[in-house]
Amino acid sequence: MKFQQRLAYYLLGLMIGCFAVFYFLQQKDTTFCYLPNCRVIKDLRNKPLIFSDEIKEMLDNKTITLDEVKEYLTNGDVDFSKSNTNEKGGKLYVIETIDKNKTPIVIEMINYDNRALLKSIK
Repeated sequence: MKFQQRLAYYLLGLMIGCFAVFYFLQQKDTTFCYLPNCRVIKDLRNKPLIFSDEIKEMLDNKTITLDEVKEYLTNGDVDFSKSNTNEKGGKLYVIETIDKNKTPIVIEMINYDNRALLKSIK
């Protein structure tokens, strides 16, 4: 068999295999979350969320809503140069995002083993 025929069979099989993998992954509703930013944000979202006194006051005054906090934790980017420092038995993470008015927001969260503390929103 010539090289061109072997290459054609290989590429055909590779293409069929890729379609099958994409089809099955879409059926399982899986997500690709192997990058550091995605892993940290996903870990923080999956833990029970505890609010500091400052955040409780902001929620009570309707300055910010719980839906906005969830959106910030979905679309935010972790600043690793300011994050991953030990603080009060957990690790501090600084998340930067933009709100609906295009205003930059900085969120500080402390990641404990079994919970996440929302420390401040600036």
